[in-house]
Amino acid sequence: NYDEACHEAMRRCHERNLTFIHPFDDEVVIAGQGTIGLEMLDVQSDLDAVVIPIGGGGLIAGVACAVKETNPKIQVIGVETSKLAPMKAAMEKHKLVTVPAGKTIADGIAVRRAGEITFPLAEKYVDEIVTVDDEEIANAILVLLEKEKTLTEGAGAVGAAAMLNKKTSLHGKKV
Repeated sequence: NYDEACHEAMRRCHERNLTFIHPFDDEVVIAGQGTIGLEMLDVQSDLDAVVIPIGGGGLIAGVACAVKETNPKIQVIGVETSKLAPMKAAMEKHKLVTVPAGKTIADGIAVRRAGEITFPLAEKYVDEIVTVDDEEIANAILVLLEKEKTLTEGAGAVGAAAMLNKKTSLHGKKV
């Protein structure tokens, strides 16, 4: 799982005197992720909302910051798997929490704890976090394959799962 892989990577960096670049809890990584939000606005400047997957929070922190600083009226919705939703839990408790380990089809966002850097950015810029279950994610993967001819991993399909299952109030809006 992510936690074990991260721990091992940090151990090897320490052992070999290497530099560890965190996959989501790093200011430069977050800024890089923010360019996706700017690209979205370049393509569709009048967006009403963006729907972003959440693992440790790097993607949503970067995109939300870029989008909200450009246009504060754009709604930012985060999506986590219902089996691992550490950012939603942290937002509800107003502090970082570690959720129990779990298995999910969305293994690319299967993180047990949001980042120290990403959490305050999410608190500031994210309007809402919703969750989707594995069946909803699997159905979204199938719909994306059948309708869009796009094969996505589970983590890549959580936004579509949220939209298809009406987890948000974005019907009729530019998303």
